[in-house]
Amino acid sequence: MAKTIVLFPCMAQGHIIPFLALALKLEHKNKDNKIMIVNTPLNIKKLKFSLPPHSSITLLEIPFNSSNHSLPPNIENTDSIPYHLVIKLLQATNSLKPTFTKLIQNIQQQHQNQKIVIISDLFFGWTATVAKDLGVFHVIFSGSGGYGLACYFSLWVNLPHRHVDSDEFTLPDFPEARVIHRTQLPVNIAEADGKDAWSLFQHDNFSQWSNSDGILLNTVQEFDSVGLDYFTRKLNVPVWAIGPVVLSTGSGSRGKGGGIEPELCLEWLNTKPLNSVLFVCFGSMNTISVSQMMELAIALEKSEKNFVWVVRPPIGFDINSEFRQNEWFPQGFMEKILEGNKGLIVYDWAPQVEVLKHGSVCAFLSHCGWNSVVESLSHGVPILGWPMAAEQFYNCKYLEEEVGVCVEVARGKRCEVKHEDIVDKILLVMGESEKGIKMRKKVGEIRDMIKDAVKDEDGFKGSSVRALDEFLSVAATSIEDKTFDQSSVVSNQVDVLHH
Repeated sequence: MAKTIVLFPCMAQGHIIPFLALALKLEHKNKDNKIMIVNTPLNIKKLKFSLPPHSSITLLEIPFNSSNHSLPPNIENTDSIPYHLVIKLLQATNSLKPTFTKLIQNIQQQHQNQKIVIISDLFFGWTATVAKDLGVFHVIFSGSGGYGLACYFSLWVNLPHRHVDSDEFTLPDFPEARVIHRTQLPVNIAEADGKDAWSLFQHDNFSQWSNSDGILLNTVQEFDSVGLDYFTRKLNVPVWAIGPVVLSTGSGSRGKGGGIEPELCLEWLNTKPLNSVLFVCFGSMNTISVSQMMELAIALEKSEKNFVWVVRPPIGFDINSEFRQNEWFPQGFMEKILEGNKGLIVYDWAPQVEVLKHGSVCAFLSHCGWNSVVESLSHGVPILGWPMAAEQFYNCKYLEEEVGVCVEVARGKRCEVKHEDIVDKILLVMGESEKGIKMRKKVGEIRDMIKDAVKDEDGFKGSSVRALDEFLSVAATSIEDKTFDQSSVVSNQVDVLHH
């Protein structure tokens, strides 16, 4: 039976992109399913430009007025506000509950002969309660990986760092993560005391996950089963690894209107030898301080490696600032780079997938947001990690300590960095050291593992294809009888690969 599938991402580009990719994947899988994406007007406006010309996906607006929530006017995405206001925007999303409830009721009336499935964001736990009240099948979809999200979830639920005097501690319900260091805590968790705005929001949010019927994660079973197992036992619901869910080349946001034409970027890469370029990008929400930017610039110059660097305004500058090379870079840096043609400085946005798949790219200096991680691993590119927020610290930790495809360069937005250390790490990963060679071999194995996971041909279905099929099958049959066979979910999971 055809289904009406309603997807509701959080208002953040790093969340909207994987939701759009999932919507397109679901549309491609079964043309009879009716796919809808719900969001606020400004986000829907941007999404219209990201849909392929002949897509049948419906975009539904849900009204939102940021001025009613002590936010600047016309704010509907985390990309357009400083980090300290993100929690205000998340708190404001709770006000969408009555309108969303009414929207689902209208869909129920209009599509009485179809199963309705809600796929909501990890920050929208309240939608699980709405779905339960309306008798609608519901899953939470996170663009995160299992291990990183498990650490993040456990930290918010337990706040273990509040109960120890040392800088190192373990997670009481996730011992597999071994030791966490205080420097691996994002600022909002480090400052949390259980009564602050973030703690109160996350406690309410995560407590409602138990009303959901399952979890979808943008990862691959074969190298992320430890994190998947955590949610299976913690929430007692199926956890489906359906990744990588990534947008195809040419789709998605262009940032805030800046950036470079993909053709120009690729033309520059075409002039460089195979495996000779370092790609530097910290995602759509993160930036570093001026002093860190200065040290990174010196490191890139001294490493003598080719590089593409996506630059955004540093901490303390308006995120919509014009490019200010004289304030952000060492004196003469841009002139040297242009003269030697060693680097390409791109302001605000670059075609990340196209860059990572290019043969000249050897390594990726990244904030370790999971979208970026998946895109990098899918193209066999090892990572230099500089985690800054949310679960990025644990993505980096996992990729370095357990998988062996990453080296941490720096940690957080406040850390002191020295260009000499960055140079050493760049040369380690991109050079012919034993570790660098081993990393590149390992990331090639992970790339092949990912390819196998999404393969669907000649009667063979990879683990991610099977997981998506199983989710859709359970959704179709469990609207009336929401009982699940946990054994089939757990038995499919494969032991984690250690390096």
